[in-house]
Formats: sequence, structure tokens, C-alpha cells
Amino acid sequence: MQNPNTDGDSTVLCGANSYVEKYYLNEQFSGLPESIKQELQIMCVMYTEDIGGIILLEFMPDGRLQFKVEAEENDYLFDEIGSALKIKQYQAEKRELLESLELYYKVKVLGIPADELLDDEQMERY
Repeated sequence: MQNPNTDGDSTVLCGANSYVEKYYLNEQFSGLPESIKQELQIMCVMYTEDIGGIILLEFMPDGRLQFKVEAEENDYLFDEIGSALKIKQYQAEKRELLESLELYYKVKVLGIPADELLDDEQMERY
């Protein structure tokens, strides 16, 4: 599957920008269930409300989902320490959601067979 929304090696899933007060969901993922899209929107918007700056959730070429954060150079209200803590909080609280999104991406976009991924995941647990 061609990956039209990339910035080099990664594919943006979604993001929010506190400077323009906008949320973005990549059209490539419009087929996700509404509840997941809403949860992603709430997570990104709450981050920018609490911390400031710009947050993006991006898929790396291997299918891992990562948080990417940016702040304007003159943004003195951006909370760098709070940013790291908030991301760790999301990674813990939203672990199941984030892992499910990685699995979805690996199967739907990268074309890796689901049974192969599940076998690998089950082996990692033991």
C-alpha cells in the first residue's frame, strides 16, 4: 500500500497543535472505529491544553507508534518536564490502545500477516 502521508520514514496517525488550536487525523486511518478516533482526539487535545506545543503520533517504518513533540522556540509556557511525564502517563494508561494501533498498522498498512504477529507477540510474553 502506498503511503502518501509520510515525512520521510514515518507516517503521521494524528496530532494536535496548541498554536492554531487544531486537531488532525490522517485520512488513511479514517476507517478506525469512532471510539478509537475520539480517544485519540481527546488524548492529543488534552496534551496540548495541559502542556502546549504540538504533539504527533507517528508510525515508524517497523510499525512502532511513537510520540513526537515540538514547541516553538519562543514558547516559554511549554512544559518540557510535564511533556515527558504526560507521554509516560499516556504510554502506561493507553498501552492497550497503542499496542492495538501498532497491530492494525502492521497488518493493514505494512501487510504483515496477523497470525505471524500474534505468534511473535505471544512468544515475547513467555
